Amino acid sequence: MIAYIKGKLTVKTPVYLIVESGGIGYQVFISLNTFGQLQDKDEALVHTYLHITETSHTLYGFADELEKQVFTHLISVSGIGPSTARLALSSMVPGEVQKAIMQGNVVQLQKIKGVGAKSAQRIILELKDKMIKTVDGAEILMTSVGNTNRDEALSALVALGFQRNQAEKAVDKVIAAEGKDAAVEVIIKLALKAL
Repeated sequence: MIAYIKGKLTVKTPVYLIVESGGIGYQVFISLNTFGQLQDKDEALVHTYLHITETSHTLYGFADELEKQVFTHLISVSGIGPSTARLALSSMVPGEVQKAIMQGNVVQLQKIKGVGAKSAQRIILELKDKMIKTVDGAEILMTSVGNTNRDEALSALVALGFQRNQAEKAVDKVIAAEGKDAAVEVIIKLALKAL
């Protein structure tokens, strides 16, 4: 298992990073939360989870250990895969996910694409006791620094599995409300809530 990779961030997008370490470039799929924390850094330590299937080995990366823990808890629930867990951590910061689970907030969890009422109830049932009893992570705010880019936000939403026309409407609505100077991760986060 690869616990973390420390190296130069040669590519940074809202969907993935390429971390160069020891002359090797590792493609690491990330959430918007991680993108917000790492987008202004040239080098970083990225906590990782290696997901192995019959057809692929995929690395998922996290800016901190809390996000990695929430991710691994989520994918331990039957019917919740890495893509859904990553969407959850793109829609909410890790502390908010923890808090929703600990409070049994089915409605909040249903806002995540791919999570219905039964899945939300299953997440709460299986994870409520496992979640750390502190919700310090809920106070972590996404950094809204960087260049605003409608196309980058749109590409990220399409890569996360949304229809392009739906994503365009959501992104345009967010830009109209937040202004042209809104950061990419803010656009994506608000668009995810609208979708």
